[in-house]
Amino acid sequence: MRQRVFSILLIAFLAGTYSVPAFGWGQKGHRIIAKVAYDNLSRKARKAVDKALGEKGAIYWANWPDEIKSDTIYPDSYDWHFQDFEGGLPDSTVADALIHYPAEGGNLFRALDSLIAVLKAGKGDMHTLRFVIHLSGDRYCPMHMAHLSDKGGNAVKMKWFREETRLHTVWDTHLIESQGYSYTEYAEKLELEYGWAKKYIDAQTDAELLLDTYHLTSDIYTYQATWDGNTYHYIYRWRTEMEEQLYIAGIRLAKLLNEIYK
Repeated sequence: MRQRVFSILLIAFLAGTYSVPAFGWGQKGHRIIAKVAYDNLSRKARKAVDKALGEKGAIYWANWPDEIKSDTIYPDSYDWHFQDFEGGLPDSTVADALIHYPAEGGNLFRALDSLIAVLKAGKGDMHTLRFVIHLSGDRYCPMHMAHLSDKGGNAVKMKWFREETRLHTVWDTHLIESQGYSYTEYAEKLELEYGWAKKYIDAQTDAELLLDTYHLTSDIYTYQATWDGNTYHYIYRWRTEMEEQLYIAGIRLAKLLNEIYK
């Protein structure tokens, strides 16, 4: 896949400062990721996840954390969905963010690590699991590790088939929707086309995959500066990378859940 293959015991975090939406992958994207993950769960993990969320609930509840962003029950969860960086950072700085969480740009890494720890301790509930399923997918969305200076691509305006939109929304939704598949069809397509890379993806460290995503995001910004404005050209250039990220996110979510419920 080229060089870059791809009680709730919640810690209280500062509310995000963005004034624009930051929905990772969109509804279809998160369901695709959850479907790929569900198909790759161990028997024990699938039984545990189904018990907590209902049969195939990992898929059906995958978008819940986006849907409750405005709910006062979880007022601090908005900035759990992203961890933005500026461009041109050394790899060591980016990788270190997984351990020493940045003070700005979101709380994705901090929140996800805390929620995983809760589940591993056997103290979480269905809401904890829903957050982990969703946020694990967000970690592989390029625009959820985009630039601080443009609010994760939300301030980068562009047109998509003459429709006004933003770079963030293109990667969350438009690229996926442009292929015309249902989430089940797309998940099956990804597993057929990229399944050969599953063992390689499983063997990668979180830091290696984070750096791959960071470098991909940098490439997206570089292309943006010279893009001719043709939507078909954009789809042709980035469809494969988008699909790789979705598949990687699904396989890594399965790996995570298999470890939690081993």
